[in-house]
Amino acid sequence: MSNSNNRNFFAVFGVLFGAVCWGVIWYPYRLLAESGISGVTSSLYTYVIASVLGMLLYAGQWRGVARLPLSVAWLALAAGWTNLSYVLAIIDGEVMRVMLLFYLSPVWTLILAHFWLKEKTQISGYVTIIVSLLGATVMLHDPQTGSWPLPREMSEWLALGSGMGFSLTNVITRKSSHLSLQAKTLSVWLGVMFVSILFLAFDSSWLPKVSDFSPQNVLLMSMIALCLMAATLFVQYGVSRIAATSASVLFLFELVIAAVASYYLAHESMSAHEWLGGALIVAAAVYAATTHRD
Repeated sequence: MSNSNNRNFFAVFGVLFGAVCWGVIWYPYRLLAESGISGVTSSLYTYVIASVLGMLLYAGQWRGVARLPLSVAWLALAAGWTNLSYVLAIIDGEVMRVMLLFYLSPVWTLILAHFWLKEKTQISGYVTIIVSLLGATVMLHDPQTGSWPLPREMSEWLALGSGMGFSLTNVITRKSSHLSLQAKTLSVWLGVMFVSILFLAFDSSWLPKVSDFSPQNVLLMSMIALCLMAATLFVQYGVSRIAATSASVLFLFELVIAAVASYYLAHESMSAHEWLGGALIVAAAVYAATTHRD
């Protein structure tokens, strides 16, 4: 196998590895929640571990931190909200409904890019928006009650908010092309820590001490942190070496993993109209990826 084929293989593997991690990461968070550790607390501690390890990994690049622009702070806040709201949604909500609502993010990205980045929306963009919203309408509509096709639980509103935050993170990242991958990565991890602390400040209970956790919980949070770190590094390697369109389609493998994992680990399943709506959302995401100009 040639060197170029080797690089392409590891790039594809990196993206798929990230998709697998995000397709199953909900399960250990649910285990922590079942043991009495809230999603906010577990997110804070897992990202503290990831941030500390990341700071050690990028220790040689800290001299330029004071010169980083304000866009790092905005990126951290947007990414922090994205990751925390996703975890909270995935703990309490049905896995596939949460993920499919999150995958409406191409709609919000197109809207933000149009109004903020002043990018002209192509016909393909309008098709993506219409098909995505049609899919959400079909999935959220309850044929039995005939209720409005809106999220029915807080977890689903959080999933929508997480998708919007992800789109905002993508747009800020595109505007911050001067930032290094290391700066962007650390800003995401630190952002989750900061937003988690803000949430805890308004919670009725304050932050538990590490000594309050069982060894099993500490081990589980450490494993989540290592998984998040590995996924971030592998995905960065992958997306920097293959076309963005290919990476976007490969990321949809997360939905396959989540569907299988939620069925066998959480005994969750979706109805026929939910699968139809989800299929439209996925089709719109694939269409958006394959018609995007790299």
